[in-house]
Amino acid sequence: MHLLISKKIIIYLFVFCFLVSINNISFMNVSFPKISKIEINGLNFDERKKIENIIYESNFKNIFYIDKEYLKKKINSINIIEKFEIFKNYPSTLKIFIEKTKILAQTKRNGLDYLIGSNGKLIENKDLILELPFIFGDLDTSEFLELKRKIDSSLFEFSEISNLYLYKSNRWDIETRNGNLIKLPKNNIKEILNLYVRMSNEKKINEKTIIDFRQKNQIILNEK
Repeated sequence: MHLLISKKIIIYLFVFCFLVSINNISFMNVSFPKISKIEINGLNFDERKKIENIIYESNFKNIFYIDKEYLKKKINSINIIEKFEIFKNYPSTLKIFIEKTKILAQTKRNGLDYLIGSNGKLIENKDLILELPFIFGDLDTSEFLELKRKIDSSLFEFSEISNLYLYKSNRWDIETRNGNLIKLPKNNIKEILNLYVRMSNEKKINEKTIIDFRQKNQIILNEK
């Protein structure tokens, strides 16, 4: 009786091992479908092609082998992009949803014209955009974004800015679209801009006027 049971166990083990080996061979020979479709939402044609080329040049064998971290690093190197999400749609479609950065201003660096995005990155640009303020001075974009946050928290409208001037002392001047030049102190920028707006509303400031707020408790007005 025991001998019969032992033989059955051996037979079952043999069959099991045989089936496992067959399945392993079959699995190794499975050919997963290559990426057949890439859907990129949020970009224009040329911008989409740039990301598609990154994916194809990465030579991912199929959707299972995509290194998301590697792909994220590559996409982040494209300065026009603010944020994005990557989805694998099995078996062979890759979907990427992209939000472009908001263009806030323009500047010049090393003789080249650049746009400044809300992501703090510089985007090379050949043509000036009149609707955007131009920034003069050797700036780190983080300095501009900090100023932008202070302006947005005040009553002053950012859209009223024609030019911005950053000095080596880390102090800003604002030139408005009506020709006024606001000379800001280093500190209390929000309060100063609120004061400027109140003075403008009360008709205490004419157009094309230099308004100097640099001295504490003193405002100097000069016509240009």
